[in-house]
Amino acid sequence: SPPGLLLLTSFLLHVKEDHASPTRLVCDNRLIQKYIVEAKDMEKRVGQCQSLPALSCPAVLPLVDFTFQQWKSKSNETKRREILCDLALLVGAAAGAQGQVSDECGARQLSQLYRHANSFFLLLQTFSWEAGHWEPSCSPHSMEQTHITSIFLTYRRLVQGKLRFFFYDLAKVLCQ
Repeated sequence: SPPGLLLLTSFLLHVKEDHASPTRLVCDNRLIQKYIVEAKDMEKRVGQCQSLPALSCPAVLPLVDFTFQQWKSKSNETKRREILCDLALLVGAAAGAQGQVSDECGARQLSQLYRHANSFFLLLQTFSWEAGHWEPSCSPHSMEQTHITSIFLTYRRLVQGKLRFFFYDLAKVLCQ
């Protein structure tokens, strides 16, 4: 998966030994902008697919909206954990939807979204500011959707919102 692999590789190549520091991904604003554009493109392409079925088993999607004031008041570790929870739901939703879509166009877009979301998920697990690892026991606010396009909309909003602002916050710390 070239885009997902590229994301993970570019991240891992810039990780320091002591505490993982996603320096290039965080400090080069062009990278997050590239991922935002890719998320928009995926959403647009899946909208062009013919006859996407409603999901018989609804996708559980995170509610990714937030207020800027609320976001600013959280620690970077809290933000990271929240985004990990959101990504875990998105990865699961994409995987579940893939099993329900036989249309080649829709299946291809879901596969790409799965790879991208999973790459961010793996990437964010590689660094932490608190002792211990991330546990998948979080319960983010979520909703059920039967429209495949909702998965892409949620992913784009997560990348454009929480993830972009998270990287911006990290850049203030890591990119002196």
